[in-house]
Amino acid sequence: MSKALIVDDSKTIRMIIRRILVELGYETCEAGNGIEALKVLETEGAAVTLVLADWNMPEMNGFELLKQLRQDPQYDSMKIMMVTTETEIGQMASALEAGANEYVMKPFTKDILMEKLELVGITPLTRV
Repeated sequence: MSKALIVDDSKTIRMIIRRILVELGYETCEAGNGIEALKVLETEGAAVTLVLADWNMPEMNGFELLKQLRQDPQYDSMKIMMVTTETEIGQMASALEAGANEYVMKPFTKDILMEKLELVGITPLTRV
């Protein structure tokens, strides 16, 4: 089963994303910031094939996490989506240039998230 890591300092947002991904057939794990995400990845390893990360978080934000993951060859095939309130084109471009596969703006719907997953080549494991 594919596993997704949800990285957001808001428990509510993590719950919303988790609910959608579980409906789509994914196992999930969570982190409240980039540092916690790196610790989760140390234990979960290659099982995590998808990361959905917020931009604005304490300690290590999602953009810093993105850059760190893209510097490590073991995460080359991992799909990384930014899920954030940051709507400036410049920030979106920076994230995509740094290696994000897709960019989702909050607030989002289940349909938007599913569409973005399909754009990066991830089809739902179960059709909802």
